[in-house]
Amino acid sequence: MSMTSAQIREAFLSYFAERGHQRVPSASLIPANDPTLLFTNAGMVPFKDVFLGDEQRDYNRATSSQRCLRAGGKHNDLENVGYTARHHTFFEMLGNFSFGDYFKREAIEYAWDFLTGVLQLPKEKLWVTVFTEDDEAYDIWAKEIGVPEDRISRIGEKDNFWAMGDTGPCGPCSEIFYDHGEEVWGGPPGTAEEDGDRYIEIWNLVFMQYNRQADGTLEPLPKPSVDTGMGLERIAAVLQHVHSNYDIDLFQALIKEAAEIIGHDDLDNKSLRVIADHIRSCSFLIADGVQPSNEGRGYVLRRIIRRAVRHGNMLGAQGAFFYKLVPALIAQMGQAYPELVDKEKVIIDALAREEEQFGKTLERGLVILNDALTSLSGKVIPGEVVFKLYDTYGFPVDLTADIAREKELTIDVEGFEKQMAAQRKRAQQASQFGVDYNERLKSAQRSEFTGYGATAGSSEIVELFADGKPVEQLEAGQQGVVVLSQTPFYAESGGQIGDTGRLHASGGDFVVEDTQYIGKAIAHHGRAEVNLAVGDKVEAEIDAERRESVKRNHSATHLVHAALRNILGEHVTQKGSLVTADRLRFDFSHFAAVTAEEMDAIERQVNEEIVRNHELATAVMPIEEAKKAGAMALFGEKYDEDVRVVRMGDYSMELCGGTHVKRTGDIGSFRIISELGIASGVRRIEAVTGLGALRYAQQQQQLLRTSAGLLKAEPGQLPERIQQQLQRSKELERTVAELQQQMAAQAGGSLVENAREIAGHKVILAELDNVESKALRGMVDDLKNQLGSGIVVLAVANDNKVSLIVGVTKDLTAKVKAGDVVNVAAAEVGGKGGGRPDMAQAGGSDASKIQAALAAAQGKIEELLQ
Repeated sequence: MSMTSAQIREAFLSYFAERGHQRVPSASLIPANDPTLLFTNAGMVPFKDVFLGDEQRDYNRATSSQRCLRAGGKHNDLENVGYTARHHTFFEMLGNFSFGDYFKREAIEYAWDFLTGVLQLPKEKLWVTVFTEDDEAYDIWAKEIGVPEDRISRIGEKDNFWAMGDTGPCGPCSEIFYDHGEEVWGGPPGTAEEDGDRYIEIWNLVFMQYNRQADGTLEPLPKPSVDTGMGLERIAAVLQHVHSNYDIDLFQALIKEAAEIIGHDDLDNKSLRVIADHIRSCSFLIADGVQPSNEGRGYVLRRIIRRAVRHGNMLGAQGAFFYKLVPALIAQMGQAYPELVDKEKVIIDALAREEEQFGKTLERGLVILNDALTSLSGKVIPGEVVFKLYDTYGFPVDLTADIAREKELTIDVEGFEKQMAAQRKRAQQASQFGVDYNERLKSAQRSEFTGYGATAGSSEIVELFADGKPVEQLEAGQQGVVVLSQTPFYAESGGQIGDTGRLHASGGDFVVEDTQYIGKAIAHHGRAEVNLAVGDKVEAEIDAERRESVKRNHSATHLVHAALRNILGEHVTQKGSLVTADRLRFDFSHFAAVTAEEMDAIERQVNEEIVRNHELATAVMPIEEAKKAGAMALFGEKYDEDVRVVRMGDYSMELCGGTHVKRTGDIGSFRIISELGIASGVRRIEAVTGLGALRYAQQQQQLLRTSAGLLKAEPGQLPERIQQQLQRSKELERTVAELQQQMAAQAGGSLVENAREIAGHKVILAELDNVESKALRGMVDDLKNQLGSGIVVLAVANDNKVSLIVGVTKDLTAKVKAGDVVNVAAAEVGGKGGGRPDMAQAGGSDASKIQAALAAAQGKIEELLQ
């Protein structure tokens, strides 16, 4: 049977939906509420909390086609992409999942029926593996499915036992392989030839049946679960009778489009494969809110874009080309992933901007590389130089190597890899699922939140914790956690901090210092002033005044988000937020600093919407319906199937579970107090509302009055008076500079007169006083001109910081390079430097060693002039 990629995806999802599985849309490539993962790298990632027992859903079996990315952190296939038949940065994982429902038998039966029944794969082409000790799975395959025993391999823990981390849920795996035929080299799984391409894994069934303790003990889980994954690209290659994933319909369409845009006619070229793969990962990352930057996810995106552009350049691409592939990608995948269609302009703009910037980066990189080559001693470019070009300027290593070959040089690959290893260690995200699973606070309770309309209410204690463990009672004076059946206390989420307040019990209170979620339970953290026990009745009362301040700030973040998109562009997406009683913080993607004019416009627009006094309308609806209506989801937030939509007139509509004012007018007023960059491509706005905005305005007014008083002026006269002071300051600086130049000229004349001779050449070696470091370059140029032919070495100490400079006239640079001399001198004062053969500078920290530095410089000059 031959099917398109789209048909396979639909057939898989329909098959499991017909068998009682909830059809779950693909989650974002950015894992929601999960700091332990850089990207969604497997189909089960969106269900991780369900498997861990921290989240309950309305269904116990699900199916999805999950978009995944492996290009950073522990899971990184980037360097293999384009050079192997099956490595990708972006791929789709088809999966079916059971959360304590069916187990091994049904999972195996479903997999076999789908492959041999729906897809009609020949049974004799399929091989399976089981974990060495999993006799149950072996017997199901052999005795019930009827797979011949010579096509079932028992594999050890390394490949066929899966675990979330060092502790927690784990279990054996069963893999299904497809035999591509004897014309392809390779052996069955478990043999010495298994790394060949003949037998390819197409589906992995994971049976989560144990909980691994810290001592390695495996305890049976009360509700064993199933997690499966089948790569869409791999199964498409099988069904379309091709050996390489890059020969399937989806990739061929992208490869042909790339070849036409670039003007290249060899469709089997590896660079075209790289480009076809990378347009998928880049487009989906941008659609999910990532922008190119120098750290984190944005850094990975930038690497992928630049790798694709570099491969296009290798094929002879003239000008920007990568962004032109977006329409072709949408034609292939837009129906399955409508977010690509919605974000088409944002994707194209981001790719075009990054491609243009990379062109400039290449120019800068070439200048830096040429400078490094000029001062190079030997035939090897140091690994530190190669890494700096790569990591700081995005200069591809292969391009550095190409230029080195042209100049009959090599690069220090080992040194570069050492630098890269250190960088990976700094950047790599945690590969485990955070805290030890068996040490986490866990609750099976589900609290009802009543705080949208109430600030107090009666409830019952259903669970207590002390020292991280469940207890039956808390004693007066003890710190602990209280879980209530229902509560008006808001648990921290969506950037909004948790409520504080009191739980009034018989004889005393429990002081709530913070409120957090434990799974679906709302946990009140604090201190007991009275003995409490499970089953006690309490009156829960939040700090209502604090909540009102939080509500004002939270509602303002929605207005800020809308204003940013209106004024800066639709590429703006939320990257995080913090809402407290004092202020709000809003992080967002943007490629440049926000100008003063834009800041004024944002502040003005938010205040205009406050004055319009929109009523805040809330509604609960299915998430897909909310998205179709235009509701925006918040970055990094995880949503249930039914979501709460908050609308502010026709200005803002977002998915949000937080608490809000009744009308925008209740916010009072809004003032931005700061805007800054917190990472490449990510900006942060901090602001205040209500009385906080008034206090900020009054503080600014007082600063204005104080400043005006210091200049003996009225506030309205400040700009003119400051301009006068600046002009006066410039005149004084000019006078000082002229005097310094006169002093330097006098000192220079004396230095030339006292120049010594070394091997027949004039050499100046001097420590200067009362000379600014920035004046040294001019002095050296002047002294070189006066000497005509010679060498100048100057040193000066300012604030115990040493500045060294060496100048060599052009006729002597073949024998004496300024960089060689300055580095010898710098070593004496605890520093290092560099520069051109005729001019080099260095810094140091030990001013007491200046004379030793000059002596070292003299010794080096004598050595070089011999």
